Amino acid sequence: MDLNNIAKIEQAQYVNRRELVRLGSAAIFLVAIIIFVGTKMPGSILLISAAVIGGYMALNIGANDVANNVGPAVGSQTLTLTGAIIIAAIFESAGAIIAGGDVVGTIRKGIIDPSAISDPQVFVWLMMAALLAGAVWLNLATFLALPVSTTHSIVGGVLGAGVAAAGWDIADWGKVGQIAASWVISPVFGGIIAAGFLYTIKRTITYKCDKIAAARKVVPLLIGTMAWAFTTYLIMKGLKKLFKIDFIYALGIGFVIGVGVIFIVSPIIARTSAELKNSKASVNKLFVIPLICAAALLSFAHGANDVANAVGPLAAIYDVISHGAMAAKASIPLWVMVIGALGISLGLALFGPKLIRTVGSEITELDQARAFCIAMAAAITVIIASQLGLPVSSTHIAIGAIFGIGFLREAIKANYGKMIVEIKSHHAGADEAEVTAFLDKFEAASFEEKGHMLADLKKHKQAPTVTKKERKSLVKEYKKELVQRSAALKIIAAWVITVPLSGLLAALIYFTLRGMLLP
Repeated sequence: MDLNNIAKIEQAQYVNRRELVRLGSAAIFLVAIIIFVGTKMPGSILLISAAVIGGYMALNIGANDVANNVGPAVGSQTLTLTGAIIIAAIFESAGAIIAGGDVVGTIRKGIIDPSAISDPQVFVWLMMAALLAGAVWLNLATFLALPVSTTHSIVGGVLGAGVAAAGWDIADWGKVGQIAASWVISPVFGGIIAAGFLYTIKRTITYKCDKIAAARKVVPLLIGTMAWAFTTYLIMKGLKKLFKIDFIYALGIGFVIGVGVIFIVSPIIARTSAELKNSKASVNKLFVIPLICAAALLSFAHGANDVANAVGPLAAIYDVISHGAMAAKASIPLWVMVIGALGISLGLALFGPKLIRTVGSEITELDQARAFCIAMAAAITVIIASQLGLPVSSTHIAIGAIFGIGFLREAIKANYGKMIVEIKSHHAGADEAEVTAFLDKFEAASFEEKGHMLADLKKHKQAPTVTKKERKSLVKEYKKELVQRSAALKIIAAWVITVPLSGLLAALIYFTLRGMLLP
């Protein structure tokens, strides 16, 4: 046997060992759940089974969905993969435990009407089927490196199992329609907000002649905006157990803190930028710390919003088993939230890297400024949704933001290409050195100066002699696709099938459980 074959065998063995370690760690987590819940409620096989399925769902949420929070930071090389996993694990857990209650209530009894099911046991089977169906689909999607919506998965599961148990009338179609509308709106909003942030950065910083001087003014404002948004959210969500504050007052407190942050970071940015060169790469360095903070706070918001997908049905099952009936209101035990929080964190650490790479580098090229815009857009949208108790898809928001960044870059490149074609058209017949000198000057000019140069060119140069066909050919040369269309199509296809597929799986699992557990 030659050395190449031996090396391949050793590499395969190494990969297999790593996979076994990951699977073994996940199995240990699920066994720990069995032991804990079995000790807490001895003899309750249904609750133990539901808790294990909830833990399995949480693992898959961590593996698939959390990549949206830290993927841009990793893709822009701001964070290492290990650093991103540590930050996300800490803040995901904190968000789930501190601020996850509102959305759990929506998943638990907002999608279907529990009163339509007279037998509490049937409701338990329904929720178990929904959890298991959502988890299986997420597991498959993660294996295929597809960032899909965990919210879609569990909502489809609840709907499918609910319809299988009690017919079409059980669903709250008004609530489902509201959620479905948010799925359409959230990626569009995410894309628009991210593109708006990036365009603002370009107009106010990177398109300026003195980029560093512009950054000293604008970057602190962006950081202050981030502090304002997240402070308002934390007051409304994280501190509501201690005291309640009206949203307007919370907004005002957040604004004051945001202004304070601006005053704090302004001298820091000034000192940091003093030794930087006047370049786009130097500007990106100023976004490193803000991007890390944004990724951490986004993870907190995600933990608050998406923990519901793992523990919402589990909370409903615990409610039925502990009270013997479906109560109108029920508190969510801390241990249920902890299972969700730990499962998400462990799933991210064990199986998340594949999706992190997909989100961070396989859709469009990211740098620190672009990644900051994505994180901010995703955070703002998720925070608003979580505050409203609406289980939107953080996957759709984050991926929509990435697409928004990519398509804006394409539009800017195409527009710049048209300007170059315009310049060359007006210089038709001129000396090549003259054209090159003008283009160099144009490249170095600020955004406003470019506009003046083009206006002067049109006034003083002869009309373009290039034909319409030739102009289209020239523009085509400058047009570049900066978003991977193949990745976009795969992701959108996975989004489309998530709800019906998880619903069908849940219905099949429900009928299986019903057949096994009926006397």
